[in-house]
Amino acid sequence: MSKQHHSYSTITISYDGALATVTLNRPEKRNAITYTLMDDLLRAIEEVEQSPAQILILTGSGRAFCAGMDIEDLHKVASLTPEANQTDSLRTTRLLRTLFVSLYKFPKVSIAAVNGPAIAGGCGLATLCDFTIASDAAKFGYTEVRIGFIPALVSTFLLRQVGEKQARDLLLTGRLFGADEAFRLGLVTEVVAADKLMDRVRELAGTLLKNCPTSLQATKRLLRTFSGEELDRELVAAVEENVRIRSTKDFHEGVTSFLEKRDPKWTGE
Repeated sequence: MSKQHHSYSTITISYDGALATVTLNRPEKRNAITYTLMDDLLRAIEEVEQSPAQILILTGSGRAFCAGMDIEDLHKVASLTPEANQTDSLRTTRLLRTLFVSLYKFPKVSIAAVNGPAIAGGCGLATLCDFTIASDAAKFGYTEVRIGFIPALVSTFLLRQVGEKQARDLLLTGRLFGADEAFRLGLVTEVVAADKLMDRVRELAGTLLKNCPTSLQATKRLLRTFSGEELDRELVAAVEENVRIRSTKDFHEGVTSFLEKRDPKWTGE
């Protein structure tokens, strides 16, 4: 029998035996990232860690997994003074870093069930789980450079997953790519038909649950030690770079042109 917790406003969390399913639940906004969603997700990850559940499943409601940053938040960013922009950038980036790291270093096994588009920060969430099972309807992309942002935090994880040449392609073009290409690159563990996604995720979970839970957690702990200090150092640099780009004219032009649905006029400033 599954039970449901209702203490979150942007996600739902349900338990079924050893499985905990966390669902991004802003379908009308394509599950876009806000401060509230980041905070909810951090608390949910902590709740699952402290629960008897052995496997975390992360998915999205509706047709998208997570479309990246919320457009309403972009509207706010576009109207901020340079000083306020710096403060907001630092707050946002630090919160997102904490979220990414908590998912990447989560001590139990995690599976992302990518039901639709996973873009920018959403692509980070989808690919930082131990397993990423993607629907054939899923799309991926690190689109930040298209609107004057920088894919700072995701870049350090992406380098580890696909290597430098592939990472440069994805980060510098900002192009969208499908589930099959994501699988070939090593960002996705497996691609399945959309109507079979959750069945396959539960089947994988069943396989994992036959393994020794102590061994699984010890293996994850060992893997974390390999990238520990280096990853922390890279993420500090990523936060600084993210704050720096927010003070540029091109950043403001990128956000404004995106919201006004017109081509940007870049100045290089």
